[in-house]
Amino acid sequence: MASESGKLWGGRFVGAVDPIMEKFNASIAYDRHLWEVDVQGSKAYSRALEKAGLLTKAEMEQILRGLDKVAEEWTQGTFKLNPNDEDIHTANERRLKELIGETAGKLHTGRSRNDQVVTDLRLWMRQTCSTLSALLRDLISTMVDRAEAEHDVLFPGYTHLQRAQPIRWSHWILSGAIAGNPLGVDRELLRAELNFGAITLNSMDATSERDFVAEFLFWASLCMTHLSRMAEDLILYGTKEFSFVQLSDAYSTGSSLMPQKKNPDSLELIRSKAGRVFGRCAGLLMTLKGLPSTYNKDLQEDKEAVFEVSDTMSAVLQVATGIISTLQMPFRQAHEASGKAVFMAETKGVALNQLSLQELQTISPLFSGDVSRVWDYGHSVEQYSALGGTARSSVDWQIGQVRALLRAQQA
Repeated sequence: MASESGKLWGGRFVGAVDPIMEKFNASIAYDRHLWEVDVQGSKAYSRALEKAGLLTKAEMEQILRGLDKVAEEWTQGTFKLNPNDEDIHTANERRLKELIGETAGKLHTGRSRNDQVVTDLRLWMRQTCSTLSALLRDLISTMVDRAEAEHDVLFPGYTHLQRAQPIRWSHWILSGAIAGNPLGVDRELLRAELNFGAITLNSMDATSERDFVAEFLFWASLCMTHLSRMAEDLILYGTKEFSFVQLSDAYSTGSSLMPQKKNPDSLELIRSKAGRVFGRCAGLLMTLKGLPSTYNKDLQEDKEAVFEVSDTMSAVLQVATGIISTLQMPFRQAHEASGKAVFMAETKGVALNQLSLQELQTISPLFSGDVSRVWDYGHSVEQYSALGGTARSSVDWQIGQVRALLRAQQA
């Protein structure tokens, strides 16, 4: 339990800590995110202490009631932090002592704060990964729905940002259906109470290992790589020069100077957020790479990265889902124009490529002198019938594969 100084570690120290060091050392500004799982972990530990004969049943029940009150205060927004609360663990145990008295001190029997830190973070990340997995499934499902509904819409494919060959719009959108479940956390200190899949194998490694954080940040970085590239494509496709897609007003802004502009702010922000996520992943790896074994204070840097990346991924996945679900496709006009051209050719009894430019321009002024080079898109895309290609049969197969993945994730 905390010493007279209010610190969980203050027993051997005399004199005050430098106020600048106090602030530098504290993590309560951000690890307050962990209040709920900290209470959850403390409840489990109190039950373990009672089972080991280190708490009476009455003491355990007193602690559990006190922790319920602590949780109630956090939920209602009435929990008051103390200047000596350097982290969430200190804050919760200090408040528990105020509520139930000296019995609260027994909760820390045989328990390291380093144990609390890593257990709380594992619990919080397990909950958060479950939430992000659901948001990612929503995005993938939205992309698959659009691919299935619009798999007959043809679209130019690009390499080196030069038009290469026609593809299906659905083929492009399925290329963005990326990255499955973030990760499955399967470690714990109190397996049954906290519902983890296994116990840690090595006590030295238990408090210092942050592979699960690195894996989460790497998943987020990889996911953001795909989303950033998708955003870049849509930014280009939405320009006047391309005019393939039109972003919904709900995900765009205007210009105070040039009223004709419609800025793809949502896509640009998705693209920019990728850099923040990459930076957090690289920063944690740089922190980990030089640490000696067991716990070191450097590891306090993990939580800010996790909280920020979790918030960023939640926002990005929801905005991306909104963008995809509301996207308009002006290039359908080209599909309509090509259909009218086919009808004109059939009426005149000539091949499509024998229509003059003047005749085509009576259908649409968008036809230009290079039109003769780009006929028969349908035949072109159907050549690529191998699995993974842009033919109708292949796109249908891709849709089926992604839907099967989504069903497996929900099972």
